[in-house]
Amino acid sequence: MLELKNISKKFKDRQILSDFNLTIEENKILAIVGPSGGGKTTLLRMLAGLEKIDSGEIIYNGESLPIDELEKRNLLGFVFQDFQLFPHLTVLENLVLSPINTMNMSRSDAEKKAITLLNKLGLEKQVNNYPISLSGGQKQRVALARAMMIEPKIIGYDEPTSALDPELRLEVEKLILQNRELGLTLIVVTHDLQFAENIADSILKVEPK
Repeated sequence: MLELKNISKKFKDRQILSDFNLTIEENKILAIVGPSGGGKTTLLRMLAGLEKIDSGEIIYNGESLPIDELEKRNLLGFVFQDFQLFPHLTVLENLVLSPINTMNMSRSDAEKKAITLLNKLGLEKQVNNYPISLSGGQKQRVALARAMMIEPKIIGYDEPTSALDPELRLEVEKLILQNRELGLTLIVVTHDLQFAENIADSILKVEPK
């Protein structure tokens, strides 16, 4: 279980989050719903260690985590809204880059792990393809596999259905529900309430301050 207590974040003069509290149950899907500017993506970025938390406490399974060390803890694997795959690297190379550089994993171990994940997600034929040749749904799955390479406790999705057609939206819904079956805890940030209702165990609505 992940608990956030009194989390605050400010950008210049704008208070994004103020004494924000949240509990996320293990192996559940939490959807955070609201318009842009409510701090939804900032919250994911902070848990991934990509953005500094100004103050507050983060407790994971009873252990208080130093808020300035989240980047090293691999607490949250981030699936970016626009996937952020490296276009000059193959699917396999996109996956092995982070664990080799941040976890000192050997290339052969990283490749084995990547291929296992890609097989699980139905991407075994795309291992040596470049992102440009992938469909939107395939890119989404590659981005998920990359996030899973660091063995995060939680997967965070940022607006996974934005700019997707209805068929692909259904594919993403299935993928997220499949993640939960793999034993993952998920936080899904979205402005789409209908999508949130289809996938989430619980929904948190946030409004811009």
